[in-house]
Amino acid sequence: MDSPSYQGGTFDSRGVALVDPARLAWGLRAACIEVGVRLFERTPIRGITSHDDHVIAVSRRGVVRAGRVALATNAYPPLLKRLSHYVVPVYDYVLVTEPLTDQQWATIGWDGREGVSDSGNQFHYYRTTDDGRILWGGYDAVYHPGNGFGPQFEHSRESYETLAEHFFQTFPHVEGLRFSHAWGGAIDTCSRFSAFWGTAHEGKTAYVAGYTGLGVGASRFGALTMLDLLDGKATERTELEMVRTKPIPFPPEPLRTWGINWTTAALQKADENGGRRNLWLQALDRLGLGFDS
Repeated sequence: MDSPSYQGGTFDSRGVALVDPARLAWGLRAACIEVGVRLFERTPIRGITSHDDHVIAVSRRGVVRAGRVALATNAYPPLLKRLSHYVVPVYDYVLVTEPLTDQQWATIGWDGREGVSDSGNQFHYYRTTDDGRILWGGYDAVYHPGNGFGPQFEHSRESYETLAEHFFQTFPHVEGLRFSHAWGGAIDTCSRFSAFWGTAHEGKTAYVAGYTGLGVGASRFGALTMLDLLDGKATERTELEMVRTKPIPFPPEPLRTWGINWTTAALQKADENGGRRNLWLQALDRLGLGFDS
């Protein structure tokens, strides 16, 4: 790949793979229906409560009674209040270019379907599409005070402009290429940037959250571990320290917003200074917080 942004790179053909998350979700849906699972889409649950030997989930369309509940709400506002202390939603954005010409692809030198990510603290990730476009995303992870969540945050002109600027810094050979699509969405994050587990309602409810943008690859393991907890099984998975322990909770507002913004600014400063981490980031590292947890 011919880009002035990079001095070198590594190619991993065995440890990583690309998957289309939408096609994965559609495939899982089809597999569930084939074995008789009943799905109720567009039926948001407003609350869950424990009653004797079962859990009641309440929606606008009715009530569901279940012996056990697996909570996988991720970035969505949690149905268990305790999770709001551990998880915050942050918004990530992507751009998609119009199709590149053969000459433009030759200029870039990217002649495979490899997925690419850089090694910055605020990193970019990018992919090619079936019809010859580039999906370019990452860098910003925007937190809105009070765990702000909703469709009003799914577009950000400022983030789109930043992404476009960085795209042409990376690929100046295609200056003037237009972007046909842009969108954003929430990911959940916790203070240690990796998933955590727990139970509620005397073990009738189990949860996993905190994937921090890595859920497509890790959610199968997360789900199997959660099912072990629901079954009350002691397994190799449930004995892991990351399963037995919780991340450090986020402080209440406004300290939560201040801390997240302070850390984001420090990470950006580190990227601008050859990766050198200031005292704040060094302290977080020692406490096991963030990407180095």
